[in-house]
Amino acid sequence: MRAIISSIGALLVSAAILLAGGGLLGTLVAVSAELNEFPIIAIGFLSSAYFAGFMAGCISTPHLVKRVGHVRVFAALSSLVAACALSHMLFVNVTSWAILRALTGFSFAGLYMLIESWINEQAPAEKRGQVLSIYRMVDLIAVTIGQFLLTIADPKDYVLFSIVAILISLAIFPISLSTSKAPMAVSTTKLNIRRLIRISPLAVAGCFAVGLSSGAFWAVAPVFVQKLGYSVLMVSIFMSVVVFSGAIMQWPIGWISDKVGRRIVIIFVSLGGAFSGIFLWKFAPFSSFYMIIGGVFYGLFAMQIFGMSAAHANDYAKADEFVSVSGGLLLVYGIGSVIGPSVAPVVMTFAGPSSMFAYTALIQLILAIYGLYRLTKRDAPDGSDDYVAMPRPRATLLVLRSDPRNLLKRKKKF
Repeated sequence: MRAIISSIGALLVSAAILLAGGGLLGTLVAVSAELNEFPIIAIGFLSSAYFAGFMAGCISTPHLVKRVGHVRVFAALSSLVAACALSHMLFVNVTSWAILRALTGFSFAGLYMLIESWINEQAPAEKRGQVLSIYRMVDLIAVTIGQFLLTIADPKDYVLFSIVAILISLAIFPISLSTSKAPMAVSTTKLNIRRLIRISPLAVAGCFAVGLSSGAFWAVAPVFVQKLGYSVLMVSIFMSVVVFSGAIMQWPIGWISDKVGRRIVIIFVSLGGAFSGIFLWKFAPFSSFYMIIGGVFYGLFAMQIFGMSAAHANDYAKADEFVSVSGGLLLVYGIGSVIGPSVAPVVMTFAGPSSMFAYTALIQLILAIYGLYRLTKRDAPDGSDDYVAMPRPRATLLVLRSDPRNLLKRKKKF
């Protein structure tokens, strides 16, 4: 195990620096947009632009890697993110920021695919779960640090955007000098959404619901905290609480799903997410204590839906379908994430800041009802693959954790 970690040590350092910068940038853009008096609907549109770029990056990155290799693409995409971060202070308007967010989403999609494919390439099958757990720890710590960096300077000023650019630029250094073997040559993968729906309608619905709800959450939750009159420090605390509680629940939920079935757990966490959303809707405006408690429960439940949906789809997929299943679910999530951040701000505009969680609760409740319906339509599979925990989807993290190397491997068409 020590030899494996040693072989990817430089990569983990690059990932940590990159994720800290990316975590800061995602929250910083929302907070800064609010301070610059962007309409809340426009702030949601910025997130939709990010995910539109993210989807394009998922499709385009394998082509780029095939042409020039992993390290060069990593350096190029990191440089683009750093340039975009600095450009936010040069062009302070909605149109320019939407373009910058789309370019950032495009770049981060590729960066995540590169990092995780590299890690999976180095990790043998019998150790992959342990290696990914270490990566998730790095992920969690880095993103949490990124959230608290928000408090060291005025979000409306250039300093924090400069810090993001510095961090992203520094992330290039360790991986560029790494002597570890780069992943295998890549080719594109044909996605077949119709086939994916036939494999698991509930998994498709779950990933789309996560896009609609969590996409909105990551886009405007910082604005929600600000609109309730809380400080930038409370924005950092609330976002970090959701991240941390979502991460610590990954393994327990996975273990339970192996025992009782994925669909039961999807229904359970969807209901939990709905009830925590209702709690935040009704009680967050009254005190920061209620808001933090609601954030804990939101992370514990709502942030598990994507991982369970992906595991459920793979339970029904054939061995030669894992690539297209993983890529298809990512694309479905991306579609939902383009829509969600545009809808939630409209709801908040007419019904108040905390109504964002009424919106997420409604989506998760509908998913739970659909899950109950699916229980009546098909028996559970005889056996299930071991569950691999996956962190919540978000603007800077959302890469499938179920062996992302598969997204970059040569694959036959359906």
